[in-house]
Amino acid sequence: MFGMFGYGIFGLGLMALAILHFIKKQPEYYWLWIIIMLGPIGALIYLATQAAPEIGDPGTFKFLDRRARIKRLEMMIHDNPSAGNFEELGQLYLDGSRWADAKKCFDRSLSQRVDSPDPFYRRGIAEVQLADFAAARADLEQVCSRERGYDFNRALGLLAYAYARTGDTAKAESLFNEVLRTSTLTETELHYAELLAQLGRKQEAREVAERILSKRHTMPGFLKRRERPLFRQTKSLLRSL
Repeated sequence: MFGMFGYGIFGLGLMALAILHFIKKQPEYYWLWIIIMLGPIGALIYLATQAAPEIGDPGTFKFLDRRARIKRLEMMIHDNPSAGNFEELGQLYLDGSRWADAKKCFDRSLSQRVDSPDPFYRRGIAEVQLADFAAARADLEQVCSRERGYDFNRALGLLAYAYARTGDTAKAESLFNEVLRTSTLTETELHYAELLAQLGRKQEAREVAERILSKRHTMPGFLKRRERPLFRQTKSLLRSL
């Protein structure tokens, strides 16, 4: 009986671990049914095929260093509230998806100096994530007016998205067309597909979305896992079309 009880606890632990990973990463939904229907065996299959490969992905364990560095910088800023320290802390917050904290750091940095486009760009990213598109538009315009192709054209792509979300659809479409002549960023392509859907051009939106999903077949595993949320949003867009 003790052995069966021990196995039951182990099995429940495997299932809990698999479900927690599923909630965080949200791969294809059939995996949830595999975990639930097959129990511990399904959880083991899931962890082996979905979680274990992530161990070798670039940056998998960077969150440990990031937490330690954040604590050190938060202490350092009390004694040395320099623009550079705020920018580094803001980037660490961005990496950890702490958008509001990141924005506050770049606010403090930009209150001291405005000679570089980078803090404007990083603050713009945080503002996009916070759905403050008017503020993001102003910051990203600053960036692109100084260096139009900043961060391999991602700044332009985000600016086009900010235009779309603030109602300037003509300017957004023009800018998307410019960016996508040279950029293959999934994020930018998805935002363009969303704009096309918003304009009622469903067939064009569908073609862009299908092109995004077709890229998965040639992507390396780590990149496919990193862009999983974008692919999930693309599938949702296709269903709505």
